Amino acid sequence: MRYLKGIGAVVALVVAAMVLSGCSASIAPDQKGLEYNAGPFSSTEFDDCGSGRIWHGPADKVFAYPVGQRTYKFGNKGESDALKVVSRDDLELTVEGVATFSLNDSCDTLRKFHEEIGLKYEAYEEEGWSEMLRTYIGAPLDRALDEVSKKYPWQDLYSDPETKRKWETEVGAAVAAQVNATAGDNFFCAPTYTGSGDCGAFLLTLQQPVPPDNVRNALAAAQQAIEDNNTQENRNKQIKTEIQALKELVKVLGPNGAVLYQAIKDGRISVVPVPQGGNLNITP
Repeated sequence: MRYLKGIGAVVALVVAAMVLSGCSASIAPDQKGLEYNAGPFSSTEFDDCGSGRIWHGPADKVFAYPVGQRTYKFGNKGESDALKVVSRDDLELTVEGVATFSLNDSCDTLRKFHEEIGLKYEAYEEEGWSEMLRTYIGAPLDRALDEVSKKYPWQDLYSDPETKRKWETEVGAAVAAQVNATAGDNFFCAPTYTGSGDCGAFLLTLQQPVPPDNVRNALAAAQQAIEDNNTQENRNKQIKTEIQALKELVKVLGPNGAVLYQAIKDGRISVVPVPQGGNLNITP
Protein backbone atom coordinates (compact mmCIF):
# COMPACT_ATOMS: atom_id res chain seq x y z
CA MET A 1 0.00 0.00 0.00
CA ARG A 2 2.83 2.36 0.85
CA TYR A 3 4.39 1.52 -2.52
CA LEU A 4 1.16 2.36 -4.39
CA LYS A 5 0.79 5.58 -2.44
CA GLY A 6 4.34 6.46 -3.41
CA ILE A 7 3.59 5.83 -7.10
CA GLY A 8 0.46 7.99 -6.83
CA ALA A 9 2.47 10.81 -5.32
CA VAL A 10 5.02 10.61 -8.14
CA VAL A 11 2.28 10.67 -10.79
CA ALA A 12 0.66 13.66 -9.09
CA LEU A 13 3.99 15.48 -9.06
CA VAL A 14 4.59 14.72 -12.76
CA VAL A 15 1.12 15.95 -13.73
CA ALA A 16 1.56 19.07 -11.61
CA ALA A 17 4.91 19.74 -13.27
CA MET A 18 3.35 19.34 -16.72
CA VAL A 19 0.55 21.71 -15.86
CA LEU A 20 2.81 24.32 -14.35
CA SER A 21 5.48 24.20 -17.07
CA GLY A 22 3.95 26.24 -19.88
CA CYS A 23 5.23 26.55 -23.45
CA SER A 24 5.05 29.30 -26.01
CA ALA A 25 4.77 29.48 -29.79
CA SER A 26 6.05 32.44 -31.76
CA ILE A 27 3.60 33.42 -34.51
CA ALA A 28 5.20 35.43 -37.35
CA PRO A 29 3.76 38.87 -38.25
CA ASP A 30 2.27 37.45 -41.47
CA GLN A 31 0.62 34.54 -39.63
CA LYS A 32 -2.25 33.97 -37.23
CA GLY A 33 -2.31 31.13 -34.74
CA LEU A 34 -5.06 28.91 -33.33
CA GLU A 35 -4.49 27.27 -29.94
CA TYR A 36 -6.27 24.06 -28.89
CA ASN A 37 -6.22 22.59 -25.40
CA ALA A 38 -5.13 18.97 -25.64
CA GLY A 39 -4.14 17.88 -22.14
CA PRO A 40 -3.45 14.22 -21.26
CA PHE A 41 -6.74 13.91 -19.37
CA SER A 42 -8.99 16.17 -21.50
CA SER A 43 -10.43 16.20 -25.00
CA THR A 44 -9.08 18.62 -27.60
CA GLU A 45 -10.99 21.88 -27.72
CA PHE A 46 -10.44 25.38 -29.08
CA ASP A 47 -8.89 27.87 -26.66
CA ASP A 48 -7.43 30.97 -28.29
CA CYS A 49 -6.68 32.80 -31.56
CA GLY A 50 -4.05 35.46 -32.14
CA SER A 51 -0.61 36.50 -33.35
CA GLY A 52 2.73 37.27 -31.72
CA ARG A 53 3.63 34.86 -28.89
CA ILE A 54 1.00 32.37 -27.73
CA TRP A 55 1.47 30.71 -24.33
CA HIS A 56 0.04 27.24 -23.94
CA GLY A 57 0.28 24.06 -21.97
CA PRO A 58 2.85 21.35 -22.82
CA ALA A 59 0.27 19.11 -24.50
CA ASP A 60 -1.67 21.89 -26.21
CA LYS A 61 -1.46 22.41 -29.98
CA VAL A 62 -0.91 25.61 -31.93
CA PHE A 63 -1.58 25.88 -35.68
CA ALA A 64 -0.29 28.89 -37.65
CA TYR A 65 -1.77 30.02 -40.98
CA PRO A 66 -0.50 32.65 -43.44
CA VAL A 67 -2.50 35.89 -43.47
CA GLY A 68 -2.16 39.00 -45.59
CA GLN A 69 -1.67 38.97 -49.35
CA ARG A 70 -0.96 35.57 -50.90
CA THR A 71 -0.85 34.24 -54.48
CA TYR A 72 -1.71 31.11 -56.41
CA LYS A 73 0.25 31.05 -59.66
CA PHE A 74 -0.47 28.66 -62.51
CA GLY A 75 2.14 28.47 -65.23
CA ASN A 76 5.93 28.74 -65.29
CA LYS A 77 7.36 28.02 -61.80
CA GLY A 78 3.88 28.24 -60.25
CA GLU A 79 1.89 26.15 -57.82
CA SER A 80 0.47 24.31 -60.83
CA ASP A 81 1.08 23.98 -64.56
CA ALA A 82 -0.54 26.28 -67.09
CA LEU A 83 -4.22 25.47 -67.67
CA LYS A 84 -5.79 24.29 -70.92
CA VAL A 85 -9.09 25.65 -72.25
CA VAL A 86 -11.12 25.06 -75.42
CA SER A 87 -12.54 27.94 -77.45
CA ARG A 88 -15.98 28.17 -79.07
CA ASP A 89 -14.47 26.86 -82.32
CA ASP A 90 -12.83 23.89 -80.56
CA LEU A 91 -9.21 25.02 -80.47
CA GLU A 92 -7.19 24.27 -77.34
CA LEU A 93 -5.47 27.29 -75.77
CA THR A 94 -2.94 27.51 -72.95
CA VAL A 95 -3.54 30.00 -70.15
CA GLU A 96 -1.17 31.25 -67.43
CA GLY A 97 -1.99 33.65 -64.62
CA VAL A 98 -2.13 34.34 -60.92
CA ALA A 99 -4.86 34.61 -58.29
CA THR A 100 -4.05 37.11 -55.52
CA PHE A 101 -5.98 36.79 -52.26
CA SER A 102 -5.85 36.90 -48.49
CA LEU A 103 -7.04 34.19 -46.12
CA ASN A 104 -10.02 35.31 -44.07
CA ASP A 105 -8.35 35.74 -40.66
CA SER A 106 -11.46 36.58 -38.66
CA CYS A 107 -10.97 34.23 -35.69
CA ASP A 108 -14.34 32.50 -36.06
CA THR A 109 -13.87 32.02 -39.81
CA LEU A 110 -10.24 30.97 -39.49
CA ARG A 111 -11.20 28.40 -36.88
CA LYS A 112 -13.89 27.04 -39.20
CA PHE A 113 -11.38 26.91 -42.06
CA HIS A 114 -8.90 25.02 -39.88
CA GLU A 115 -11.38 22.47 -38.60
CA GLU A 116 -13.11 21.84 -41.95
CA ILE A 117 -10.20 22.15 -44.39
CA GLY A 118 -6.87 22.89 -42.72
CA LEU A 119 -6.68 19.71 -40.65
CA LYS A 120 -7.62 17.52 -43.63
CA TYR A 121 -4.79 18.90 -45.80
CA GLU A 122 -2.39 19.87 -42.99
CA ALA A 123 -2.57 23.33 -44.57
CA TYR A 124 -0.59 24.81 -41.69
CA GLU A 125 2.44 23.12 -43.33
CA GLU A 126 3.94 24.42 -46.60
CA GLU A 127 3.27 21.28 -48.64
CA GLY A 128 -0.26 20.92 -47.28
CA TRP A 129 -0.98 24.60 -47.97
CA SER A 130 0.01 24.15 -51.64
CA GLU A 131 -2.11 21.02 -51.98
CA MET A 132 -5.08 22.79 -50.40
CA LEU A 133 -4.76 25.71 -52.87
CA ARG A 134 -4.74 23.32 -55.83
CA THR A 135 -8.02 21.85 -54.61
CA TYR A 136 -9.89 24.96 -53.49
CA ILE A 137 -8.57 27.54 -55.97
CA GLY A 138 -6.89 25.63 -58.80
CA ALA A 139 -9.72 23.20 -59.56
CA PRO A 140 -12.54 25.83 -59.50
CA LEU A 141 -10.36 28.12 -61.61
CA ASP A 142 -9.88 25.37 -64.20
CA ARG A 143 -13.64 24.78 -64.39
CA ALA A 144 -14.47 28.49 -64.65
CA LEU A 145 -11.91 29.01 -67.42
CA ASP A 146 -13.38 26.11 -69.39
CA GLU A 147 -16.94 27.38 -69.05
CA VAL A 148 -16.23 30.99 -70.04
CA SER A 149 -13.70 30.30 -72.80
CA LYS A 150 -16.25 28.24 -74.75
CA LYS A 151 -18.18 31.47 -75.41
CA TYR A 152 -15.43 33.06 -77.51
CA PRO A 153 -13.66 32.29 -80.84
CA TRP A 154 -9.98 31.58 -80.31
CA GLN A 155 -8.75 34.37 -82.60
CA ASP A 156 -10.68 36.97 -80.57
CA LEU A 157 -9.22 35.64 -77.33
CA TYR A 158 -5.72 35.61 -78.80
CA SER A 159 -5.59 38.89 -80.70
CA ASP A 160 -8.40 41.23 -79.56
CA PRO A 161 -7.56 43.17 -76.35
CA GLU A 162 -11.20 44.14 -75.70
CA THR A 163 -12.35 40.50 -75.89
CA LYS A 164 -9.49 39.48 -73.61
CA ARG A 165 -10.53 42.04 -70.96
CA LYS A 166 -14.17 40.94 -71.12
CA TRP A 167 -13.18 37.26 -70.90
CA GLU A 168 -10.90 37.92 -67.91
CA THR A 169 -13.68 39.76 -66.05
CA GLU A 170 -16.16 36.93 -66.66
CA VAL A 171 -13.69 34.28 -65.55
CA GLY A 172 -12.94 36.25 -62.36
CA ALA A 173 -16.61 36.42 -61.40
CA ALA A 174 -17.20 32.75 -62.23
CA VAL A 175 -14.20 31.44 -60.31
CA ALA A 176 -14.99 33.53 -57.22
CA ALA A 177 -18.44 31.97 -57.07
CA GLN A 178 -17.07 28.45 -57.61
CA VAL A 179 -14.32 28.84 -54.99
CA ASN A 180 -16.85 29.89 -52.34
CA ALA A 181 -19.19 27.05 -53.32
CA THR A 182 -16.36 24.50 -53.13
CA ALA A 183 -14.99 25.78 -49.81
CA GLY A 184 -18.40 26.32 -48.23
CA ASP A 185 -17.63 29.82 -46.93
CA ASN A 186 -15.78 33.06 -47.73
CA PHE A 187 -12.38 31.72 -46.72
CA PHE A 188 -10.49 33.40 -49.60
CA CYS A 189 -10.88 37.17 -49.73
CA ALA A 190 -9.70 40.21 -51.66
CA PRO A 191 -5.94 40.87 -51.24
CA THR A 192 -6.79 44.18 -49.55
CA TYR A 193 -9.05 42.53 -46.93
CA THR A 194 -8.35 44.01 -43.47
CA GLY A 195 -10.30 41.55 -41.35
CA SER A 196 -13.49 43.59 -41.10
CA GLY A 197 -16.44 44.33 -43.33
CA ASP A 198 -17.08 42.70 -46.68
CA CYS A 199 -14.52 40.01 -47.47
CA GLY A 200 -14.56 40.80 -51.21
CA ALA A 201 -13.43 38.62 -54.10
CA PHE A 202 -9.80 37.77 -54.77
CA LEU A 203 -7.99 39.31 -57.73
CA LEU A 204 -7.46 37.22 -60.87
CA THR A 205 -4.92 38.21 -63.53
CA LEU A 206 -4.81 36.15 -66.74
CA GLN A 207 -2.22 36.20 -69.49
CA GLN A 208 -3.24 36.19 -73.15
CA PRO A 209 -4.49 32.70 -74.11
CA VAL A 210 -1.93 31.08 -76.43
CA PRO A 211 -2.82 28.68 -79.30
CA PRO A 212 -0.53 25.75 -80.27
CA ASP A 213 2.77 26.46 -82.03
CA ASN A 214 1.57 25.25 -85.44
CA VAL A 215 -1.39 27.65 -85.35
CA ARG A 216 0.80 30.58 -84.34
CA ASN A 217 3.27 29.73 -87.12
CA ALA A 218 0.41 29.62 -89.64
CA LEU A 219 -0.82 33.00 -88.39
CA ALA A 220 2.66 34.48 -88.76
CA ALA A 221 2.95 33.11 -92.31
CA ALA A 222 -0.45 34.51 -93.26
CA GLN A 223 0.47 37.91 -91.85
CA GLN A 224 3.76 37.88 -93.78
CA ALA A 225 1.89 37.04 -96.99
CA ILE A 226 -0.46 39.99 -96.41
CA GLU A 227 2.49 42.32 -95.87
CA ASP A 228 4.26 41.00 -99.00
CA ASN A 229 1.09 41.50 -101.03
CA ASN A 230 0.69 45.06 -99.74
CA THR A 231 4.32 45.78 -100.66
CA GLN A 232 3.79 44.45 -104.19
CA GLU A 233 0.60 46.47 -104.61
CA ASN A 234 2.44 49.63 -103.61
CA ARG A 235 5.24 48.78 -106.07
CA ASN A 236 2.70 48.23 -108.87
CA LYS A 237 1.16 51.63 -108.18
CA GLN A 238 4.59 53.23 -108.35
CA ILE A 239 5.34 51.55 -111.70
CA LYS A 240 2.00 52.68 -113.13
CA THR A 241 2.77 56.24 -112.07
CA GLU A 242 6.22 56.11 -113.71
CA ILE A 243 4.75 54.73 -116.97
CA GLN A 244 2.16 57.49 -117.10
CA ALA A 245 4.90 60.08 -116.54
CA LEU A 246 6.92 58.62 -119.48
CA LYS A 247 3.89 58.76 -121.76
CA GLU A 248 3.46 62.44 -120.96
CA LEU A 249 7.17 63.02 -121.62
CA VAL A 250 6.99 61.32 -125.03
CA LYS A 251 4.09 63.55 -125.98
CA VAL A 252 6.20 66.65 -125.28
CA LEU A 253 9.73 65.60 -126.40
CA GLY A 254 9.06 62.71 -128.74
CA PRO A 255 10.46 59.18 -128.30
CA ASN A 256 14.14 60.12 -128.83
CA GLY A 257 13.89 63.25 -126.75
CA ALA A 258 12.25 61.32 -123.94
CA VAL A 259 15.03 58.72 -124.00
CA LEU A 260 17.69 61.44 -124.00
CA TYR A 261 15.97 63.28 -121.15
CA GLN A 262 15.75 60.11 -119.05
CA ALA A 263 19.42 59.26 -119.72
CA ILE A 264 20.49 62.74 -118.66
CA LYS A 265 18.25 62.50 -115.55
CA ASP A 266 19.73 59.12 -114.58
CA GLY A 267 23.30 60.43 -114.99
CA ARG A 268 24.21 58.20 -117.91
CA ILE A 269 25.00 61.24 -120.11
CA SER A 270 27.09 64.19 -118.93
CA VAL A 271 26.01 67.67 -119.98
CA VAL A 272 28.70 70.35 -120.21
CA PRO A 273 27.52 73.96 -120.72
CA VAL A 274 29.35 75.76 -123.59
CA PRO A 275 29.29 79.55 -123.81
CA GLN A 276 27.72 80.92 -126.98
CA GLY A 277 30.38 81.31 -129.73
CA GLY A 278 32.92 79.30 -127.81
CA ASN A 279 35.08 76.50 -129.23
CA LEU A 280 34.45 72.87 -128.25
CA ASN A 281 36.98 70.10 -128.88
CA ILE A 282 35.76 66.55 -128.38
CA THR A 283 38.23 63.67 -128.07
CA PRO A 284 36.70 60.33 -129.04
